[in-house]
Parts: sequence; structure tokens; C-alpha cells
Amino acid sequence: MRHRKAGRKFNRNTNQRKALFRNLAVSLILHERIRTTEAKAKTIRPIVERLVTLAREDTEHHRRLAMARLADERAVAKLFDVIAPRFEGQPGGYTRIYKLGPRRGDGAAMALIEFVA
Repeated sequence: MRHRKAGRKFNRNTNQRKALFRNLAVSLILHERIRTTEAKAKTIRPIVERLVTLAREDTEHHRRLAMARLADERAVAKLFDVIAPRFEGQPGGYTRIYKLGPRRGDGAAMALIEFVA
């Protein structure tokens, strides 16, 4: 039984899955829009939204927490200096997911995830 075991595994072990989510989050922050599968977009949405909420208060402690989660200095700098100030008065809902239809090669449902403002 898998009661109370939330989240998708994506046919990867724990370390590979964490690396996948970290890389997707860094790509979304740096490019502000990425095209990926629907399942991956839905999975990284709460990760990125928590990071934006964390970055709204620019302190050394929050920068270090973000760096621990992202491990990319450029992404952390852009998150705190460019992205977080946009959402200063907004209580949440920083990202949007558009469904794009099936991928040509294998039929996987594709989506576009981007920042709202």
C-alpha cells in the first residue's frame, strides 16, 4: 500500500530526482519560462513558489537557504534581485502552467511553465 506517499517518482532514485527538480527550478528562474512535461511542471511549481516567497525578504539567511536549495549563484542572484521584487505585494500564485498538447516523439503531455508578471 502507498497510503500517504505523495509525489511522483519519475522512474528515478532520490538523488537523481532531487537533481532533476533543482535543475528545472534553476532553468525556470534563469529563463523565466520553460517547456517540459505536464507532470514535471506540476511538481516544480510548489518548489519555485516557495523559493520566491523566501526571496521576498532579502536577508543573508534567506540567500543562504536559497543557495542550499538551488546551488547556482546566478539563479539565486536573479531570484532575489529581479524576480522577487515583482511579487512584493502578491500573496502567492507566482507561476502559470499552459498545457501544450502531446509531444511528437512519445506522446507525453507537454506544458509551458512561466512566471506570471
